Amino acid sequence: MADASQSPNPKISAYYQTRAAHHGIVTSDWLAQAQAAVGQNPDEQGPIVGEVEAKPGSASGKPFSVIEEFNNWRKQPDLAEAVAAIRALASVIRSSEATTMMELEIELKKASDSLKSWDTTSISLTAGCDLFMRYVTRTSALEYEDFNSAKSRLIERAEKFGEISTKARRIIAVLSQDFIFDGCTILVHGFSRVVLEVLKSAAKSNKLFRVFCTEGRPDRTGLLLSNELAKLDVPVKLLIDSAVAYTMDEVDMVFVGADGVVESGGIINMMGTFQIALVAHSMNKPVYVAAESYKFARLYPLDQKDMAPALRPIDFGVPIPSKVEVERSARDYTPPQYLTLLFTDLGVLTPSVVSDELIQLYL
Repeated sequence: MADASQSPNPKISAYYQTRAAHHGIVTSDWLAQAQAAVGQNPDEQGPIVGEVEAKPGSASGKPFSVIEEFNNWRKQPDLAEAVAAIRALASVIRSSEATTMMELEIELKKASDSLKSWDTTSISLTAGCDLFMRYVTRTSALEYEDFNSAKSRLIERAEKFGEISTKARRIIAVLSQDFIFDGCTILVHGFSRVVLEVLKSAAKSNKLFRVFCTEGRPDRTGLLLSNELAKLDVPVKLLIDSAVAYTMDEVDMVFVGADGVVESGGIINMMGTFQIALVAHSMNKPVYVAAESYKFARLYPLDQKDMAPALRPIDFGVPIPSKVEVERSARDYTPPQYLTLLFTDLGVLTPSVVSDELIQLYL
């Protein structure tokens, strides 16, 4: 169990090692808004793949492992890493043999710590686990007559949190549609599944727009996104990453995802996001961020180096002398002054409002 909870190579982010394999108090206002937003677009809801089939534990009698459960959920290509963790933690409650609330909370805390240690560089994974713990364990055992009733209530709240987190991407797609207009040109960077959902919704609404995709070196994530958009018959132009400033005068807006949204209202995202935001800001182009609220993290980076590095393998295609140092950081920090709006399942937020929302989530 101890070995399984650790990343195979701690020097490289577990997310990048396994990329090919997959890719809080929550207020009643959030739940109501989430349900209402999804309800505006019922045709796109559909069943959540694997929600019924996934079972805690193992039929072979093996002891329950939160890491194995987490990895089973991660096999679903459209499921975010943080949501897989939330689903796994819900399974911990269902499979628990604890007899008191204290025992159950300790067991849940250990499971959460194991998931966070699986990849210590993942901001969304850590934030998702912390929010789940804050949301679920805020229920006091004193509110119920017996432990079984309290446990049932925890399971109910865990499933509700997982359900809302799973629907977050569709909610954001609904809320962002008014900002995409016919004839616009959108610049995107990397492969963000929530940004793809936004663009899919716009295409299904028969909006006429085109997309510029950066190549997204070194893993060519932008190339992958351009292929997905081409399947939807959306006009796409692929750019090398260094051509952003050259083409920015043709762009009407920038849309990016986020690995994490921090307390300042800034974002941590794929390397290159900061320079794209700088260019867009200098040319008065709006920069929109699409990010699920489970990526809201209690972090306050002061500069680019003020966060734990997430390293990725880089292959330049030619031998690199050992004397040459290679920058392998996978992400950068974009301060809030270079962002226009954040589209989240909490609503459409200005960067300055993020700290208020974090207080509500973690209060």
